[in-house]
Parts: sequence; C-alpha cells; structure tokens
Amino acid sequence: MCEISNLQLKCKPYAQIVAQFMNRLYRMGLTSTSGGNISLRINEDLIAITPSQTDKGNIEWDQIALLSIQGENLTPSMKLSIESEMHRLIMIKRPDVNAVVHAHPCTASLLSASDLDVDASFLAEHYAILDKVVRIPYALMGTKALAEAVSEGLIGANAGLLENHGAIAVGPSMLKAFDRLELLENAAKLTVNAAMLRACGIAVQPLTQQRKDEIDGTWKKS
Repeated sequence: MCEISNLQLKCKPYAQIVAQFMNRLYRMGLTSTSGGNISLRINEDLIAITPSQTDKGNIEWDQIALLSIQGENLTPSMKLSIESEMHRLIMIKRPDVNAVVHAHPCTASLLSASDLDVDASFLAEHYAILDKVVRIPYALMGTKALAEAVSEGLIGANAGLLENHGAIAVGPSMLKAFDRLELLENAAKLTVNAAMLRACGIAVQPLTQQRKDEIDGTWKKS
C-alpha cells in the first residue's frame, strides 16, 4: 500500500465524503464497478476526486485522488479519472458548484441515446430540484472536447444527459449533487413509463404552468 502523504491526511474529511458517496452510488445501482466519477471541492485550489482503475463499490478514503485546480495530480501514486478535466472545468466555470456526480444510471443513459428528453415536470419535487435537464452533444469520453462540452452545457443547468454516455449532476454540496443525480434517474424512469402509458391511450398530466410558477415562487433552485 502506498504511503499516505500529509496533504492526504489534511484532506481526509473531504476524501471520506467522496468515498462514502461513491460507495452509495454503486450500492444504489446508479453506476458500475468501474464506471462513474465523483468530485468535491476542498478549497479554491484543491479538488478531491475518485481515481481511475478502482473498485467503485468498495473505495476507501485513502484511495481518493487529489487534483489542483490547475490540473496537477497531487497524488501521483494514483491514476486520475479520465474525466478529471471535465470536473475541473465545471468547477472553474461554476464557482457556485462544490460537487460533481457523473454516473451511468440505466434509464437516464438509455435516454441519452434517444431523442426522448427527460421530463422533470411529472412530480413537484423533480421540477423544484432539477428544473431542466440539458442535453450535451457527444464527444469521446476522457477528451478535452467532452470536458469543454459538459462544462459549457452546465453553465445554466444543474443536471444533464451526455449523449451516448450517461448522466451528470452538480450542486453546492455533495448531498445536493447526489440528490439531483438520483432524481434525474427517477425522472427518466417516469418519462419512459409515461411514454408507454400514453402509447396505451392513458393520459399523463405533467405540472401545469400555474403549478410550476407556484413552485418557482416558493423554492429557490440553487
């Protein structure tokens, strides 16, 4: 086992949060053993992020990598996630974002490969927390092109589908970002089920504009 650095020890509370939520993501079936990545802003200079080539269902705090906001791997014994640049650019372009959760939940990922958009307006909770779900055009995973496309696409949104790839959610805290990712998958399931009901001639009523306006006037989306 690699020796733990002083920097890792100082960042342990943040690494523990990242490991905890990565394990949770796997347990809930929202990603695979090798898929998905999570990051948490430590301060204006540091990011804790899940590395590549680890068992995401059993990852521990001392297996969490540290990345500088300039892109330097501060834990050279670990291989950075191929999507580390995506996480870094999101946090640069969105100073209000402190956590990023990227995964491959089945239904949302299926919709990412279809022309059916996620409808977050069937339930008030989904609309209040997700609002809109943006579509981000395809780019090869792990590339600068994907990092640029995702970070640009999320400037005005907190959840998105990556075409033929998966889903992503961001937030001011890890809990908020995780909640959005989970609700994104739930909303995707409702979208598919609603399409099937409508195909059978059964009406499905999303929130009316009046109800959306009421939610907008009561809940602040942050």
